[in-house]
Amino acid sequence: MFSLTVRDHMMIAHSFNSEVFGPAQKLHGATYVVDVSFYRPTLDEHDLVVDIGLASETLGEVLKGLTLTNLDDHDAFAGRNTTTEFMSQAVFQRMAAAIHDGRLGEGARALSAMKVTLHESHIAWASYEAPLEVPA
Repeated sequence: MFSLTVRDHMMIAHSFNSEVFGPAQKLHGATYVVDVSFYRPTLDEHDLVVDIGLASETLGEVLKGLTLTNLDDHDAFAGRNTTTEFMSQAVFQRMAAAIHDGRLGEGARALSAMKVTLHESHIAWASYEAPLEVPA
């Protein structure tokens, strides 16, 4: 299996709704280093997994809609705890939609899986990984 990973970051504010989070129930900030890994069993006709420029650009666009915002104010996250784990899936879903829409080029339609990792610090991170559905 071949893979390619691109990296960016996002800075967000949020709070949590449960005593399990202790002081993090209050509004606080986080800066995530975001890695997106793309997988495919064979390289394309150009010997690429995916166009690295388009992948980087698209990740930046996806994160732009989240960075420097309070996640508590996003309707899409209403009633949810925007944990590192939850947000890795949210970024995954937005990147998968971009692939489906052709924003990473036609070659990206042959990707078999993707993994999004949000690094909360140098000692803690969370990921969401899943197969990618082939667009109809």
